[in-house]
Amino acid sequence: MCCSRIVYRALCIMPLAVYPASFDPITLGHMDVAARAAAIFETVILAVYDRPLKNLLFSTAERAELVSAAVEHLPNVRVDTYSGLTVEYARRVGAKVLVRGLRAATDFEHEFQMAHLHHRLYPEVDVVCLMASQEYSLLSSSAVKEIAALGGNVDFMVAPHVADALRCKYGREEAV
Repeated sequence: MCCSRIVYRALCIMPLAVYPASFDPITLGHMDVAARAAAIFETVILAVYDRPLKNLLFSTAERAELVSAAVEHLPNVRVDTYSGLTVEYARRVGAKVLVRGLRAATDFEHEFQMAHLHHRLYPEVDVVCLMASQEYSLLSSSAVKEIAALGGNVDFMVAPHVADALRCKYGREEAV
């Protein structure tokens, strides 16, 4: 394609990146990172992990559907689901880059550790961390779910279709 290790990677578009997460639900912060990754990489796969060690609100199929609708305006972004090790999924699809979003120093510590583990399992993979835009730095899926569960307004945290899905899950109103 366009890059070798000698050329500055920032000067060219990299081929394929995977942005893995549970996306339960996808937030405006996730969407921001996806859009910024799409400007850097030729193709970005938002990989919805089907079995994170978390209490999930939405099924894997529901999460994939919400993510697909959230990024449909990005032509070089596609959505997939996976199980098992993230690096094995990346290897299977031919990705050499994992994209991660960082909101705060605590995210850095976790992502730093995971990047080293990923590299140990799949030496060809690099992790690219994108800093959260300031307006999304305090935003998390867990906070969105808690606020929605208690009847709070999440319209400024998620896309409209996601807010509708949350209200429907929590019996607040019918999904549109």
